[in-house]
Amino acid sequence: MTYQETLHWMFAQLPMYQKEGKTAFKKDLTNTLALAKELDFPENKFKSIHVGGTNGKGSTSHMLASILQEAGYKVGLYTSPHLKNFTERIRINGDEISQQKVTSFIEEHQCFLEQQRLSFFEMTVGLAFDYFADEKVDIAIVEVGLGGRLDSTNIITPEIATITNIGLDHTQFLGETLPEIAFEKAGIIKLNIPIVIGEKQKEVAHIFLDKAKKMNAKLFFASDAEEIYETDLLGDYQQKNVKTAVATIQRLKGFHVSKEHIKNGLLNVVKNTNLKGRWQILQQSPKVICDTAHNKEGLTIVMHQLKKEQYKKLHIVLGVVSDKKLDAILPLFPKSATYYFCKPGIPRGLSEADLQVNSEKFHLFGKKYSSVKNAFQSALGNANQQDIVYIGGSTFVVAEII
Repeated sequence: MTYQETLHWMFAQLPMYQKEGKTAFKKDLTNTLALAKELDFPENKFKSIHVGGTNGKGSTSHMLASILQEAGYKVGLYTSPHLKNFTERIRINGDEISQQKVTSFIEEHQCFLEQQRLSFFEMTVGLAFDYFADEKVDIAIVEVGLGGRLDSTNIITPEIATITNIGLDHTQFLGETLPEIAFEKAGIIKLNIPIVIGEKQKEVAHIFLDKAKKMNAKLFFASDAEEIYETDLLGDYQQKNVKTAVATIQRLKGFHVSKEHIKNGLLNVVKNTNLKGRWQILQQSPKVICDTAHNKEGLTIVMHQLKKEQYKKLHIVLGVVSDKKLDAILPLFPKSATYYFCKPGIPRGLSEADLQVNSEKFHLFGKKYSSVKNAFQSALGNANQQDIVYIGGSTFVVAEII
């Protein structure tokens, strides 16, 4: 198979959460464990840091990778979802896995993958772990896909684990309350493995403390730390992620990382790891900003930051996925902006007509467009040099623009 045929086959096996949503979610590690056995347990052949949480886990993962790269280590990085290309999910020292490696892995194991009926995410985790083992990385940063306890990545025994924070997202899988979601996220806390919690939230702190006590895991709340470091990642919210990353590195045993490595790693995240879509400024005059924030907690912070910007008029290109709780996120958006409603180009996308109707209930007005690109072009055409165009509401909307 060619690379494109290979990707098409992977996407077609079982629903892909990125595109389909709930039907792709599996509450079971049986398949992942079976694949690990087929691959001769690659997860045991490299050291790792496990990163979970509702918001910030992607940025934190990239920060950790950048710091360890600055310290001279060969660093694997596994994240999801991808923005533009599937190979973004699996990197070593910022370089994406080659298309040829993806194709050869699937060809070699295709019979097993079909017989076992593995999902897209399960086989991608297997591919990442197999690649990191083959390439003999010094350490891999592994971002949780969804939840924690039953996520495919949870077969690793890391050197240290990190949970950034808890918010109301993916409630149809993880529970309707913060404590229920925290219970699922706390599933990555393992026996005798230290755990860093990014934010001390009174509704859920006890869940992490209880689980850590049961597992004899040393727990630290990063939000208690005093040190401040700068980062090249824009967005005020990144300061919380910086604290989480620094606290994790400081508690990582067996690796030599100096303060200078931490400082340089945080200042060169984009250069070292090629992270995109986090308060990313695409152009000036008019200023165009995109951000992948897509739930109540993330959007609250991003909308607060947007209010600090200086502009004559604000144009918002907005699209969301269909399982999003609109009553929770639409009240966060400014009523004074002009809206360009669109549907991200995936099956999970909410139609632009539905989004427009629901937005009007919250006094958010604008026109609807048949595609993200059309919406963006219209916003650009209407904006003058003193205006701001913001693109967001979903990772998948941002992915179509950058």
